[in-house]
Amino acid sequence: MTTKGFAVSHARDARFERGLRSFFEYRDLGIEAATGGAAVAHVIRTVPGATSSGAPHLHRTTFQLVYVLKGWIEFEYEGQGMVRLEAGSCVYQPASIRHRELAHSDDVEMLEIVMPAGFATEEVAAVDEHASPGGG
Repeated sequence: MTTKGFAVSHARDARFERGLRSFFEYRDLGIEAATGGAAVAHVIRTVPGATSSGAPHLHRTTFQLVYVLKGWIEFEYEGQGMVRLEAGSCVYQPASIRHRELAHSDDVEMLEIVMPAGFATEEVAAVDEHASPGGG
C-alpha cells in the first residue's frame, strides 16, 4: 500500500488567490502536487465587483471539466453557440475548443479539473458566430 500522492483539501482551510483570469479567484485543491503535474483541480469563484473580459481563447489540454457549484455562467463555444451553465451543470470542454465567457452571476462558484496541470492558454480569433445553439 502506498500513500504517495494522497491529497486532502478542506473548505475551512480554503485560500483563494488570483490566477489565470483576473476576474476570478482560484482555490488550489492540491491535485497538481499530488499527481506530479498530471492534473490540476481548483474551485473558481468570481472576484466581487470585477467584470470579465470575454476574450476568445483556447486551452491546450487533454481533459477539461467544469462543474458549477453555485450561481450561473454563460459561455460561447465553437460549434455550439451560447451555453448557460447553472448550479449542478457540468461541461466537458474538448481540447483546444475556442470559447469565451459572456457573463456570470456575482456568486458563481465552479469546480474545474484539467489535464495536464501546466496547460497553455492562447487568445484566438472570434468564436464561430455561425454555431448552432447548444446546452441552453
